[in-house]
Order: sequence, then structure tokens, then C-alpha cells
Amino acid sequence: MKGFEGRVEVGGREYVVKVIDGGAVKEKQNGKTLLRIRITAEIDGVKSEYTITFTRRGSGSGAKGRAYARADAPGGREADAERFSALIKALTGKEPWIQRMKDGRIMMACGREHLDGFARYAELADAIENWLERND
Repeated sequence: MKGFEGRVEVGGREYVVKVIDGGAVKEKQNGKTLLRIRITAEIDGVKSEYTITFTRRGSGSGAKGRAYARADAPGGREADAERFSALIKALTGKEPWIQRMKDGRIMMACGREHLDGFARYAELADAIENWLERND
């Protein structure tokens, strides 16, 4: 993943994605084990830190990931959501689902297919596999 460079189209616009660094960690929160994927990337010249938090839903390996666009990012939430979506699509091959909340927040949602896409990268593979195997 580190050093990944690519072009991807999101919302009719092409973005240049350059991954600088990334990793994944397991964290406990409210008795559940979460998986946080953190990626430092430059997208169309804007460098930022991106975090996607995955939780398990039900038995088995049903995984749901969420990330929120930042209001303080260059261009505001809308621009951050588009850059974040471009990053996710570039790395996994699939765009996240976008949800606009009543309070103005923008959430990007990911599923198991996104997690499988992230698992192709050495920096993330072991942590993802370990997290999926655990049944906390």
C-alpha cells in the first residue's frame, strides 16, 4: 500500500491518489473489538490522515466500516468525502456508500468487500485476518 499511486474516477471526476503510509490496529471499545485502518494519503495534492473503523455485525465475519468526512478539511466536508471515497475506491476497487446525516455530517460506509480489498496490502493483511478470526 505504501507508495501506491493511481487514478480513479468518483462522481464524474478523476482523482490522483498517492498513499504515503498506512496500517491497521485492533482496539477495544465498549466490550467490542474494533479494527481501525489508518491511511496517510495525498489526493489531488491534499495530504491528509484517513481513518476507517470496522465493527462486526452478527455472527460470522459480517464487517461494517464507517468513516466521516471532516469539516475542517480543505474544501469542507463535501470535498473531503469525495477525496476519501476516491482513496477507498483506488485501494479496494469499490466506492463506499455515502450517507448524508441530518446534522450535516457525511459518512462513508464500507462492507466486507471493501475489507477484502484492503486485505490485499501487506501493511493491513495480518491485522485484518487476526481481527476476522477473533470472536469477542
